[in-house]
Order: sequence, then structure tokens, then C-alpha cells
Amino acid sequence: MHSAPSVSYPVGRSRSADRLLSIIWTFGACCVAAACYRFDGADWRIGLLALSVVGVGAAAWRSALRCTASAELSFDGRHWSLAGPAGLRAARVKAALDFQSSLLVCLTDARRARRWVWLDRSARPERWQDLRRAVYSRAPLASPVAASRLPSAS
Repeated sequence: MHSAPSVSYPVGRSRSADRLLSIIWTFGACCVAAACYRFDGADWRIGLLALSVVGVGAAAWRSALRCTASAELSFDGRHWSLAGPAGLRAARVKAALDFQSSLLVCLTDARRARRWVWLDRSARPERWQDLRRAVYSRAPLASPVAASRLPSAS
């Protein structure tokens, strides 16, 4: 059985993520507009709903402007690490959303610190398949002794 390849992949701002969040926000804004139309009067609940959609949109826009720092996600065959402003070492990766050309992954380190990052094929198309193989591969066994204790499939 072969293990997943070692790979390094750039992490930065994702246009796919920006599009997805814009679509979700637009859908929410349309729902607020439909609620305003359906419930003729503008009472405090409609105002609160509209204010929350505007507030969420402003917070997402501000967050998107701040998240321009790039980092490097690396897999050494055993552990993941994220080198950059808020790096993680000896982390595990779990794919949360997979759109074939974009991945949303959760990195968790030994201290249970989590970091969510979007990975896009357009960042390094020649390494995309290696990255996907590494994300979806099973973690290697901790020691050769543990491997010898596994029951054989005879």
C-alpha cells in the first residue's frame, strides 16, 4: 500500500469562497425582501431582520478584505503544517466541502486549535491532484509495532 505524496500548497484568498458567500448573502437578502413584502407593515422584527442582513454583509466584506495574507500548507507524509501569520504544526486535516476545484478544509493541531482554509485548484493546478490524494488519505500508523498487531486478512 502506498502512502500519499508529500505536498506543499499555497493558501490565500479564495474567489470560489467569495462567490459562495455572496450567493448565500444574496439569498438571505432576498428572503428579507420577501418577508418585508409579505408582512405589509414595517415593525421592529422586520427592521431587526434587515439590520442583521446588512450587518452580516458588512462583516463578511470586512473579513474578506483582511484575509489577504498568504500561507503555505504542507504535508510531509505524516503531518500537516501551515506556515504563515497564524501557523499550525503537526495538524490533522479534514475536508468539509469539496467542489472538485475548491476544498474547504479544517486543520486541527494537538492543542485543538482549529483553522479553516479554502484551497483552490487555480493556486497550483499541477499539484492539485497530489493535494487531494493527501487530504483524503488515511493517516499512517503510529509505529511498525502497531501495524504488526493488526489481524491479517487471510
